[in-house]
Amino acid sequence: MSSDPAQQFIKILKGLLRPLVRLLIARGVTAPMVYRALKDIYVASAVEDFAIGSQRQTDSRVSILTGIHRRDVKSIREGAESGQRATREKTALLTTVIGRWTGSDALRATDGTPRPLPRAAAEGPSFEALVREINRDVRPRTVLDELLRLGLVELDEEDRLTLDPAAVIGPGDADQKALFFAENVGDHLATASENLTEETPEFLERAVFYNNLSQGSIDRIEARARDLSQSALLEINALARELQKEDVQTGGALQRFRYGVYFYREKTDSAPKD
Repeated sequence: MSSDPAQQFIKILKGLLRPLVRLLIARGVTAPMVYRALKDIYVASAVEDFAIGSQRQTDSRVSILTGIHRRDVKSIREGAESGQRATREKTALLTTVIGRWTGSDALRATDGTPRPLPRAAAEGPSFEALVREINRDVRPRTVLDELLRLGLVELDEEDRLTLDPAAVIGPGDADQKALFFAENVGDHLATASENLTEETPEFLERAVFYNNLSQGSIDRIEARARDLSQSALLEINALARELQKEDVQTGGALQRFRYGVYFYREKTDSAPKD
């Protein structure tokens, strides 16, 4: 391998980017489109992550850090913000509603599953009360329509709402799926990147790997992994909800976290060795 650390990492990067490039091609995203987006990200990272104290990053310094021409740096920094903010805000509201519903003791049955909620009620828990507790600027009906459209809730003849267990897995909307992809994979990559650059890995990152298994065995393992991960996600969600209520009251609630699990399977060409 080359003695140049940058060239060594480029070789690692090629393997890391292979599944992403496969997805890009499948979605019709060409290499020139990626180059333009990559320039934007390089500039944003140089400005936000490599500042010297409180000094404002100059276009010239950003150009030196990134290798992007100063004219392009100036154009990128003056460019309009993407329309991703609206999608992010909508997704955040929906996930907060689902998170409260699955994590609040008052909204869960004795077995820990989310209780059906009346759409509206004069007193006691209701869907409208839940939404208004989170955001008074958005009509509960708007949130309900979106959850119904995504198939995450069902409305029965008694005007009660039942949350689909799949709601804690993720959204069904294409734009929101893309946003979840960016944020979930982004945080996982940030975790791995920090652990790679630190002498003592700081963040939790663990995985179990086996090969030489049959499809039936993988099916059994995956089913068990889904059950365990679902329970873990619900428990962490409930704990986070409880602590969040306390922290907001005491101040200094400036931290965020993301906890996730994944299971990947594929057929390999190698046969078991004797």
